[in-house]
Amino acid sequence: MADDVIDDRALVALVGNPADADDVVQETFVVAWRKLPRMTLEGTSLLPWLATVCRLQAANRLRARARHGSHDPLDVDLPARIDVEREVVDAETVRAILAAVDGLGDLDREIFRLCAAEGYGYQAAAEQLGVSHGTVRNRLSRIRTRVRTTAMETETR
Repeated sequence: MADDVIDDRALVALVGNPADADDVVQETFVVAWRKLPRMTLEGTSLLPWLATVCRLQAANRLRARARHGSHDPLDVDLPARIDVEREVVDAETVRAILAAVDGLGDLDREIFRLCAAEGYGYQAAAEQLGVSHGTVRNRLSRIRTRVRTTAMETETR
């Protein structure tokens, strides 16, 4: 697996042997290929999402091994049950959130991008955009409320 997604040694250590690690990598890319048509890229990279899918596939592999009587040690830090479909962000909710963000004005969209997507603090975003700290704080609060409401409405449909 690409070193950027997850360290091969970490995956082997997690699942216990290289053969299972190879299977987890293959399963990860099968899941990714299946979900790709519904996927909307957030940011510039799929790597964080792939790493999450890989971790979930590893957990599934460990649970399957435990069910079938293997006596290999299991990682007790993994949750007892992971629902991959629940863990991966629902594509419809993502589309609704992106539509809500696209509907924002230029300044609000930039505030959202800097603070929510890129992790800027209020002051850093304010300096970058040439506005006051209070402007960023107040607008971001309203933006988050709007996006949260959109996400909740989409999930309850």
